[in-house]
Amino acid sequence: MSKSKVDHERLLIGINKIYPSPENTELYRPVTPDDEKTIEMADSIKANGILEPIVISADYYIISGHRRQVAARIAGLTKVPCRRLDVYHSGPRADKTKFLKMLAEHNRQRIKNRDELLREAIVDVDPDKAHRALSDRRRRKAKIKVESIDIREGKQRKEISQAKMELLRGVNTIISEQQEFWPLSLRQIHYQLLNKPPLVHSGKANSRYRNDKASYRALIDLATRARHEGWIDYDVIDDPTRPVTVWEVQPNLSSYYQQQMDDMLGGYWRNLQQSQTNHFEIVAEKNTLQNILRPVAMEFCIPITFGRGQCSTRPLYDIAQRFKDSGKAKLVILAVSDLDPDGDEIAHSLGLRLRDDFRVSEVTAIKTALTMEQVGKLKLPKKFERAKTGSANYKRYVEAYHTDFVWELEALNPRVLQKLLTAAIDSVLDRRAYNAEVAQERADAAHNAAIREIVLRTLRTEICSESRS
Repeated sequence: MSKSKVDHERLLIGINKIYPSPENTELYRPVTPDDEKTIEMADSIKANGILEPIVISADYYIISGHRRQVAARIAGLTKVPCRRLDVYHSGPRADKTKFLKMLAEHNRQRIKNRDELLREAIVDVDPDKAHRALSDRRRRKAKIKVESIDIREGKQRKEISQAKMELLRGVNTIISEQQEFWPLSLRQIHYQLLNKPPLVHSGKANSRYRNDKASYRALIDLATRARHEGWIDYDVIDDPTRPVTVWEVQPNLSSYYQQQMDDMLGGYWRNLQQSQTNHFEIVAEKNTLQNILRPVAMEFCIPITFGRGQCSTRPLYDIAQRFKDSGKAKLVILAVSDLDPDGDEIAHSLGLRLRDDFRVSEVTAIKTALTMEQVGKLKLPKKFERAKTGSANYKRYVEAYHTDFVWELEALNPRVLQKLLTAAIDSVLDRRAYNAEVAQERADAAHNAAIREIVLRTLRTEICSESRS
């Protein structure tokens, strides 16, 4: 039936031909014949008739007027005035989402208790939108804030010459392409420059950027001067070995209240791992890769530890405690480290120490990256320094791989590293159980958004009332 024939159509329809909506009792209190308000309305209908038509769907389900229908039946009416809208409750043309929104919208003015307000608010929430908002707030809270620290120079730095502009353009191209991973480390920029090496000095044809110390030093010098001269923003390049804590302060109470309301009920995390048989932990050797690895760990809700080389005792104790508290059958460690004598030993050492020092009998450690197979498949550039002969793991490394060349994680494209970690998680995860938890988190997000709106509405009313008194 077309909109012109249905919408706003007013008809007298048999009272037994219109149907109460089952969803109405899910959103609001059931209408009963012995309710005091229903009896009062029946008396009014006997005296004055039905003044406001009952709103129904195209297939005769009540959208607004459930009490009027019950009261009209008590009053003895066999037909009631109705206004029919272009929405279907049942059948092939049913649109449940549209129907529920109309049901809630046509009942805005009725007096409701808190449970009814909550259920009505949930109908208004788009679960996907609410989940995206929750995830966005989560990412903002998880963002690492650090400051770059430059070594003071006793003399004025030279301005960047035209001869260095080709290298600067190469650096800025990488910075632009890797925006989602800001702040970047100079190591990351170094390896990305090797993909399409610019001239370090445009007046010297043999100065093509190389995987050596001289080129890396040229990059460090250029990046420092470029930040001082405004070619590169200070926040773009990171030195995570020097974290800075900034205290969150407010100029006044008004600002504090506003900030609290903006953040209210925005920190919900569902434990997406609670249905898994095993407990997972990610351990990364380098904290320079936090902005790359944390988003993957956050997506799967897996704890991640940055060990800065071999993990010290306390982080390993914390991993063991999280595993024991989880009650899971097995601890699975996903290790992310350089391919060098010490980095290659990290995965094995993690499993050994957790088993022997912390009595975790069921532990499996997996080297997620960097492996020799990945190096060969991806044709990664090696580090310009060779393996340290003084390392206790040097001999084992050379015997295993027949080389003393080493490779760094920064040589991987950030998106490739994320894919490698995601693939490793997928290989050990019960994906069906995980997807069920994500689906429930979406529903949780809608419920949370509705609660948040009700609380904020109440707070604003109280604040306005307080300010008037």
